[in-house]
Parts: sequence; C-alpha cells; structure tokens
Amino acid sequence: MAAALAVLCGCKKPEVVAPPPPIVEVMEISTSEVPLSSTLIGQLDSPQNVEVRARVEGFVDKIPFTEGVEVKEADLLFELDKKPFLEKLAAANGTLAEANAALGKYEADVARLEPLFKKRAIPQQDLDNAVASVEVGKAGVITAQAKVESAQLDLGYCDVKAPITGLIGAAQVSIGELVGKGEPTLLATISTLDPIWFYCNVSEVDYIRAEEKSRALGRDIASLPLTLILADGVEHPDQGRFVFIDRAVNVKTGTLRIRAEFPNKKKLLRPGMFARVRIDLGTRKDSLEVPERAIVELQGKNFLWVVTPENTASQRPVRVGELVNSKVSILEGLKPGERIVVEGLQKAREGAPVTPMTAARIAAMQSAPAAEAKPAKH
Repeated sequence: MAAALAVLCGCKKPEVVAPPPPIVEVMEISTSEVPLSSTLIGQLDSPQNVEVRARVEGFVDKIPFTEGVEVKEADLLFELDKKPFLEKLAAANGTLAEANAALGKYEADVARLEPLFKKRAIPQQDLDNAVASVEVGKAGVITAQAKVESAQLDLGYCDVKAPITGLIGAAQVSIGELVGKGEPTLLATISTLDPIWFYCNVSEVDYIRAEEKSRALGRDIASLPLTLILADGVEHPDQGRFVFIDRAVNVKTGTLRIRAEFPNKKKLLRPGMFARVRIDLGTRKDSLEVPERAIVELQGKNFLWVVTPENTASQRPVRVGELVNSKVSILEGLKPGERIVVEGLQKAREGAPVTPMTAARIAAMQSAPAAEAKPAKH
C-alpha cells in the first residue's frame, strides 16, 4: 500500500509557473519647445528668361559665343551676313544725296525768282511753284533720311548682341542657316541666375493655416525665413523670403500662386529644378512630443500605449499635430510625467502587466551577457 501511494505521488503534475510580464521600452513624457514649420514643393525659375531672336532676315555668318556660359550685356552672340544690308544702306545714301541735290536746286530757283517777282518780271504763279518745289524737296530729304536710318538699323541687327548679363543656353541655329524669314527666329535664351525664384501653388486651406499660425506667433507670413532644400536633400546655405503672393485663388485648381526669392551667388541653382521650401513658423512652448513609431493608428484614430504607475498597459486615444524629425506632437490625451511604450507595442495588452525599461537599461542588459561571454585575457 505504501508503495502504491508513493507511485501515485510521483505521477503528480508540476505546477505551471506564469511567465514574467513582457519587457517593453518606455519613455517618460516631458515638455519641450517644438519648432513649427511647413514645407512647400515647387520649381525654380529665373527672374529673367530672355529669348534672343533674329530681327532681320539673313543667313547666320558667325556664332562667336560659347554655349552654356555666362555672357555679359552687349556681348556679340550671332553675326548675320551683312552684304545685302550694306547694299541697301548704300542705295539709301544715294537716294538721300539725290534728294539733297534736288532740294538745293529748288532753293536756288526760289532765290533766283524772288528778285524777278519783285520787279514784276515774272508772274506770281512761277514763284509759288518754285516755293512749293522747295517744300516737296524737303519732304523728299526727310523720306530719304528715314530710309537711310532704316537701312542702318537693319544693318545693326545683323550683329545680335546679348540684351542682359546671364547664363546662355544652346544655340538654336547653325552657321549658314536662314533666320528671320516670316517671323523672328529664336536664336538662344539667356537667364539671370542671381537671385533665383521659387514658384509653387499652395492650397487655400494650407495658406489659411499658415496665416493663422504666423499670426498666433505675432509674425508676418511675408517676413518668415525660408530654407530651400534641393532634390538631393541638401539645404541651400542662404535663406530666402516671399516676394509675391497672388491676389486671388485659381478657381479651377483651388490654389494660390506664391513666389519666393533666394540668393544664388555660386549659380548652382538653375531654372527648372524641383525643390522644397521649409517655412520657419517659430516654436511652440510646452509641447509634448513622442516618437512616430509609438503611435498606433486604428480606423482613422491615433492611440498610445500608456504604462500606469502599477506597471499595466492601457491604450489611450490622442490627438496628434505636426510631424517634425520623426517626432509627433501630441495636442490632447497625454500629460507630462506619464510613461508611454515606444518599443514592444505588440506585447502590450489592455490592463495586462508589463515590465517597463528605458532604452539605456535595455541596452545595458543586452551588453552584459556579451561581456560575460568574452574569454578572460591571460
């Protein structure tokens, strides 16, 4: 009998030991000053994109400039064949000489006929005709002079010069090509680069929000400092400013046209580049920020796992604000001094106990076994 009892006692199942509460990484909430900013996406453009066009018809004789470099105002860019225009100028000068000679003859006739008329040797009609011829001669000189000036102007247009100082693009024509036939042919385009302009279209909602934020901080939106961020993520060293906000919203797109200006001394920025502009709206004091990874989104609402003083997890709804540097500002639902779960969210259960640890403590625990495993040095 005693042996049977001993066998029965030996078959008793051991008690199940409950696992320890899961370890979660927590952080204590404290207030801080949060920089407020807004980002615009747009495109760069030059304040002046001047199209150089042919004003007269002719064949391209020379292209003395280098494409893609900065040219100065009045630099020679294109030279058209001048021979036809030199011939026109010579013909116009000849016509002017004839007109001056005819006028001289008419004036001489008047000088000769006036004494004869006073002696009543000729009729009034002859003198009147001579005086009228002088006026006709003067008109002929004016017309001939205008033709000379027109021929000189056309000849001058054969030397196509830079109207402004700026960066010139590729030549749109080749030597020997006929230009200016029927319309002013585009020869090249020059753009000024310093300063450079940034254009974007802002929705009316974003514009109103930016205005409200700037007014709340006592600042004028037109004077807010701007930072230009290039396509590779690098920030332009010089800050910019708003120089133009359109008077009305485009009713078709619901957006407002905005222009900002940035210094571009090194000529790095070029028209057509896409870029982002960060608007510095100031700072908001006594703000609460949490890492973005701590936010749980369910059915369009945001939640945080809060660790109670009893070390139990509780999911709490919160109202979030701006995202700045992977941190989200919490507008409602959280107080300073509370602890939230930032790692191990999947381990948390409503009302269940957890083992809260800071990131530093978790790192120390993970490094301790590794240090013990290293062989001792002799």
